[in-house]
Amino acid sequence: MKLNLKIPLCFFDLETTGTNITQDRILEIAVIKLMPNGELLEKKNLVNPTIPIPAESTAIHGISNEQVRDMPTFKELAREYAKFFEGADLSGFNILKFDVPVLVEEFLRAGVDFDYSRKRIIDSQRIYHLMEKRNLAAAYKFYCNKSLENSHTAEADTLASMEVLVAQVARYEKQEVIDANGKVLGVLANDPDELNKLTASNMIDLAGRMVRNQKNQAIFNFGKHKNKGVLTVLKDEPSYYDWMMNGDFSLDTKRRLTELKLSALKNK
Repeated sequence: MKLNLKIPLCFFDLETTGTNITQDRILEIAVIKLMPNGELLEKKNLVNPTIPIPAESTAIHGISNEQVRDMPTFKELAREYAKFFEGADLSGFNILKFDVPVLVEEFLRAGVDFDYSRKRIIDSQRIYHLMEKRNLAAAYKFYCNKSLENSHTAEADTLASMEVLVAQVARYEKQEVIDANGKVLGVLANDPDELNKLTASNMIDLAGRMVRNQKNQAIFNFGKHKNKGVLTVLKDEPSYYDWMMNGDFSLDTKRRLTELKLSALKNK
């Protein structure tokens, strides 16, 4: 099938130093420009981000500081990429929440005009989620081949969720589990401990404000200290603890934060 295009459509993806839209930088950019006649034009670059790449990020995309040290900065590439995007709409997977905002930040930082408001943006992840529902009723139909009657009543939803888990284990038992970044998380086993590791093992608080990284260290998962060690932040900026305790955070988050702080003091 051929897309019915009147102007080019640029599919693009970014690899970055992290997930903070305002602070992190582009490490790699790849663009495929689909022309109305079906011709494909490609452009890609490794990019020197001008800031260090965290080890956690390198573990995901495999791009190290050494690989990009001698590469051009985005500021040096900005005008040629703005030219490549010129007169084209934008598309990609999950670009609305991350890739487009990061790209726009980089263009603004480079002082290059990139008016995305005049472009149509087509996010294939959004279409995927709209067309392939990801709620309990959809899971019940997919795994159990049943329609969920009396949806949003506690009893019906509880029964359906139990049947879905049983069906999931039956379908996927002994299969390797790989996340969206291609990282192998383990093997799905008929074992509550293993299932917990796959779904919630890195959580510290239920709101997800704090999680454990690959080294099992507690890190913040939001705000200005995102991806920084909780204990390091509390040591360097003691007032941050008070700010969180007095802020609009869940009681569970405050409890877990206090537990981490007390545990650190106890182990001194």
